[in-house]
Amino acid sequence: MGRKAAEDGRAAADGTGRMLRSRILLLALLGLVAAALLVPVGSAAAHRPHARHGAGACSASHADVRAATIRRARDATLCLLNRVRARHGLPGFRLNAKLSHAARRHSRDMVRHRYFAHDSLNGRSPFDRMRATHYVPRHSTWWLGENIGWGSGSLAEPIVMVRAWMHSPPHRANILSGRFRDIGIGIVPGAPVGGRGATYTTDFGRHS
Repeated sequence: MGRKAAEDGRAAADGTGRMLRSRILLLALLGLVAAALLVPVGSAAAHRPHARHGAGACSASHADVRAATIRRARDATLCLLNRVRARHGLPGFRLNAKLSHAARRHSRDMVRHRYFAHDSLNGRSPFDRMRATHYVPRHSTWWLGENIGWGSGSLAEPIVMVRAWMHSPPHRANILSGRFRDIGIGIVPGAPVGGRGATYTTDFGRHS
């Protein structure tokens, strides 16, 4: 298996929805692919706080992602991300049910239809998917972002995925952004290229 991984980072230039795009091709961990998206735009979240980042949650950071371990892998991913934020003096992410719903659906869709991208095959952007959950209320200011990734074998473990994101500038920027307070985590067994593995989507948000 090759050692090549593609990463895609995108950022909005302003509140009109126009985007600046950049693509980076680089070497990464065997069999692991990741992509990041940051968009600080918009007007017009509702959230359900749920922060689990104690030692118990992080103890599953090497979880083998299967249907029976999805919840443990999700909690470990949240715990690891919040540990990183704490080291940088940032408040922890709050797990949000609506963002998690959008994240799970996107991970499942990528595995089912064999593609790896922020935009769905039907043309829906991450912001379309997140706003469809009614996370973003009317007449508020909002920030949304997304990281995606997949791996096989031990590279599908939460700790490996988080480390890979932290070594990629676009992903790291999303994780360490002070603009984001809420997170949705969607992890499903399987890979966009088929076969065994795990596919991750983390959707970030905040509104005021």
